[in-house]
Amino acid sequence: MATFLYRLGRFAFRRRHFVALFWVALLTLAGVAAASAPSAGSTSFSIPGTEAQKAFDLLDQRFPGTSSDGATARVVFKAPAGEKMTDAGNKATVEKTVKELADGSEVTSVDDPFKQHAVSKDGTVAYASVRYDKSGMELKDASRTALEDTAQQARDAGLSVEVGGDALQSGAEAGAAGEVVGLVIAAIVLVITLGSLVAAGMPLLTAIIGVGIGVSTITALAKTLDLGDTTSTLALMIGLAVGIDYALFIVSRYRGELAEGRDREEAVGRAVGTSGSAVVFAGLTVVIALAGLSVVGVPMLTKMGLAAAGTVVVAVLIALTMIPALLGYAGRRVRAAGEKRRKKASDAPGRPGLGERWASFVVRRPAAVLLLGVVGLGAVAVPATQLELGLPDDGSQPTSTTQRRAYDLLSEGFGPGFNGPLLIVTDAKDSADPKAAASRVTDAIKGLGDVAAVTPAHFNDAGDTAMITVVPKSKPSSVQTEDLVHAIRDKGVGIKADTDAKVLVTGTTAMNIDFSQKLNDALIPYLGLVVGLAFLLLIVVFRSILVPLKAALGFLLSVLAALGAVVAVFQWGWLGGLHGVDQTGPIMSMMPIFMVGVVFGLAMDYEVFLVTRMREAYVHGETPGQAVVTGFRHSARVVAAAAVIMMAVFGGFISSSESMIKMIGFGLAIAVFFDAFVVRMAIVPAVLALLGRRAWWLPKWLDRALPNVDVEGEGLKTLDGTKDIDPDEERELVRA
Repeated sequence: MATFLYRLGRFAFRRRHFVALFWVALLTLAGVAAASAPSAGSTSFSIPGTEAQKAFDLLDQRFPGTSSDGATARVVFKAPAGEKMTDAGNKATVEKTVKELADGSEVTSVDDPFKQHAVSKDGTVAYASVRYDKSGMELKDASRTALEDTAQQARDAGLSVEVGGDALQSGAEAGAAGEVVGLVIAAIVLVITLGSLVAAGMPLLTAIIGVGIGVSTITALAKTLDLGDTTSTLALMIGLAVGIDYALFIVSRYRGELAEGRDREEAVGRAVGTSGSAVVFAGLTVVIALAGLSVVGVPMLTKMGLAAAGTVVVAVLIALTMIPALLGYAGRRVRAAGEKRRKKASDAPGRPGLGERWASFVVRRPAAVLLLGVVGLGAVAVPATQLELGLPDDGSQPTSTTQRRAYDLLSEGFGPGFNGPLLIVTDAKDSADPKAAASRVTDAIKGLGDVAAVTPAHFNDAGDTAMITVVPKSKPSSVQTEDLVHAIRDKGVGIKADTDAKVLVTGTTAMNIDFSQKLNDALIPYLGLVVGLAFLLLIVVFRSILVPLKAALGFLLSVLAALGAVVAVFQWGWLGGLHGVDQTGPIMSMMPIFMVGVVFGLAMDYEVFLVTRMREAYVHGETPGQAVVTGFRHSARVVAAAAVIMMAVFGGFISSSESMIKMIGFGLAIAVFFDAFVVRMAIVPAVLALLGRRAWWLPKWLDRALPNVDVEGEGLKTLDGTKDIDPDEERELVRA
């Protein structure tokens, strides 16, 4: 591995014009494809195998043309103080609004509040239900605009009008201002770490090119592969973070090689051969974690994971090839590490760096550092024991939004459960008496607790399938509503045995509950797959059993602590105002499994970059304690800089107006902090110091069976740095 990458780095340095032209051409091609691709909107949402999805599919078959999963909007009207909605003027305004809403091109039906008894008991609140033939993610912007304009006209007539439902759902906004701030912080850290604007600009430039290629490719394929805006946002977030970090490690190693007296081409080759090997394996762990999201069985998550994994692959390839090319262009403008300090310093040896002093302290006091790190992360993880999962609804929106105000008006006029009605589908095709079966279902549901209302059964034309709407007493995201869904399903088992009629619970609320359950069920298998594959990969990299095991356990600490912080901020509201959290509520149900995947990949980045330097020193003859200090001397500053950069990039997404993106940005940023500065900088050296030589133990039979990937660059010792690359080898590299 190291020898191949060494030659690849020297080739890219020598053939810099060809390499640069290749990546610029690829970026241009991807950009043109994205610009000419048809607009795809947002991805459709489905959860194969769940009861809620089966019910939706059944409704599409038995009630053709009804678009059971189509978007809905609730236009909520409130009369001025002292008036009622039934007053002549207010009633005329509502009827005019209903008529205009029905003229929409994607609208299938609009319910008149006065005909559907959709007026509150006190007469102050009414609502009109609007149904569309497309899902909320697929609606045209023109339909949303028409909905908002019609509501505004009713406001101008004197009514308070708010719009709720998923019809106003749109693509995620990443928060451009926050991203810019994150990149500015990254640029400052790079300048401080690498010592010059030219060197600092390289990681930024290559990361932007890599993200540009990845996101443009996603945009170009969005229509064909049904990829949504959130997919691009995730690829942007992960691609920027790892792209900058991977390039930073190679440029930093290049400056270190220059400081040892090597010429620039040789320094590039050795930097790519050593740090490049770590980049490859770190990238592989991230790809494994992201691609592993496929095992969850949710198409949206699968597409997000694969798209982000593809962007990481591009980031690795660019770091291995374009960074050497740019170093060739930069020439003497990128200086050797410590050159300025050496010019100013006297002949006396300088004071050890902060990283080296910290590592020496940890090696002297490993047990105390280990105990403090584990107890500290354990304390932060305590809130995770109170984790409540769910999907955001209009009740979790900021109070400044029309969706939240509509939610509150409906709760005020009709009760909190009215915002999350359940749709009960009775499949009585095999029943001897479908109407009797539907009546049995209705009576059974009315006898349950936490039920506010049950509508009469509505049959299809064939008379074999009925729809029943159930309004819970509790709000959609409550535990009581979830218990009600399970209770209805339990009743359905007995009804099926007695009447041969299947009872299925669906609707947005039931879909959210099923989605959360599916993710919970998939978490352990996913964790086993990702951690297992990465564990095997790290055994190959470190040629050790205990080091990969320690890496995996440290990752679990990081994830649990990060989840604890997410619960404290987004569920409990601690420091919520500081992070723009206007409304607390359940944690997004995909957050745990998503954090497991992404954080594991990123955590292994720091593990690989830091510990490979330690193993390199150990392999070259240093004692285990000395190897820990040496690894910190060469890598701690760069790992710390990489972590700060990644935190800045992720932190920039906290400013997003989309709650999911905000939560992901915060969760990943805090997880990187815990993993880089507590686990990798404190717990890892403490454990290695306690284990000593046992840390690098590997059974002889396994040592013989494993391939030698030579991450430490041992094979580079036999290479003659002054020797030119063989022409045949160069042609093979071009073809590769």
